[in-house]
Amino acid sequence: MENNIISRVSDKLALKQTPQTPLQPSGLTHILPKHNASFTKLSKTNSAFSLIKRRLENYSQHKEVVMRGRKHILLLATTRTGSSFVGEFFNQQGDNMFFLFEPLWHVEKMLTLETGGTNATASAKAYRDVLQQLFLCDFSLLESFIEPLPVNHITTGLFRRESSSSLCQESVCSPVIKGVFERYRCRTRRCGPLNLTMASESCLQKEHRAIKSVRVRQLENLRPLAEDPRLDVKFIQLVRDPRAVLASRMVAFAAKYKNWKQWAIDGEVPIDDDEVRKLKWNCDNIKLSAEIGLRQPAWLRRRYMLVRYEDIARFPMRKATEMYRFVGIPFTPQVKSWILRNTQASKETSGVYSTQKNSSEQVEKWRFSLPFKIARVVQKVCGPTLKLFGYKFVSSEEMLTDKSISLIEDKVFNFV
Repeated sequence: MENNIISRVSDKLALKQTPQTPLQPSGLTHILPKHNASFTKLSKTNSAFSLIKRRLENYSQHKEVVMRGRKHILLLATTRTGSSFVGEFFNQQGDNMFFLFEPLWHVEKMLTLETGGTNATASAKAYRDVLQQLFLCDFSLLESFIEPLPVNHITTGLFRRESSSSLCQESVCSPVIKGVFERYRCRTRRCGPLNLTMASESCLQKEHRAIKSVRVRQLENLRPLAEDPRLDVKFIQLVRDPRAVLASRMVAFAAKYKNWKQWAIDGEVPIDDDEVRKLKWNCDNIKLSAEIGLRQPAWLRRRYMLVRYEDIARFPMRKATEMYRFVGIPFTPQVKSWILRNTQASKETSGVYSTQKNSSEQVEKWRFSLPFKIARVVQKVCGPTLKLFGYKFVSSEEMLTDKSISLIEDKVFNFV
């Protein structure tokens, strides 16, 4: 069964060999010889050959400088960890950043529809390969997962298009087509269906590229990205107190977490229930990825940073500065301004999916909505994860709701 699933995924992955936009260096074709015989003739003329050689060397040096300066940032998280908020740190960077919001949503949805569930081996390979192509500004592989299939590289169904300012800029804004419905329209201007070829061309013009995803389970699976000589990938893993994550999910995904809500009201939590085992599996996966990153194996050296949501919420400007220093990109006034505006939001604008938060209040909010008996279960199954990230255990209802007691240890995670 697993082989059949992987085979179907492999059929989609095979499509990645046909990029939409040829990645050819402009200005090089006129100095390259047409074929070997011509090159031999040119080589006999020392001056002509020397000129070509110098031009090629100059181009190679220029290309190396460009590649060295270009950064590829992958923000890794799980749902309800503040990843949409932190993703805006890069989405708001300006014209030199190409940002994509959850492109792997399409991959997960397609694999789930085809198999009745997600297969870890198949999805890991698909996620990795799609991310690799997107960092190279090639959307062709992602297209094969979009439903309905784009026609001539044009789609009305890209997930949360409006959450990527890069996909709503004038250069990617095609004319509105009357009567054609697009679920996620751009906020800043009226745009028609998304032309992925135009998106690819825009991406190629940008200096840096960033992707936010809550779907990658294991950092180890992304090793080929770190070792790809065409990329300079920096991995930022965003984590949050598992007790806070569960409290947030019980509100945001009420239907999926109805068992937890019922247990919170009137029942003891069955420790061997599938939902509890799923929670433990999630915690263990996050911990395993973090342990690999913090260990800094050769392929991850200077490429991995761990950030706690609680630290970002309390010290947004300081942590954003650290993140930008880590990835090696100037921290622009535009981002600073956005952070100032969006970390002191009113209650009216702080909805479940909003990126506008009164960030310091968000850190403690869960402590007054999650019953102690639920917190105790999370501590039991996610104990090693809480310890690794520096979250303190609570021993009573009184301790849980006592705001004078911080549950966040002062902890420094070395990432260089």
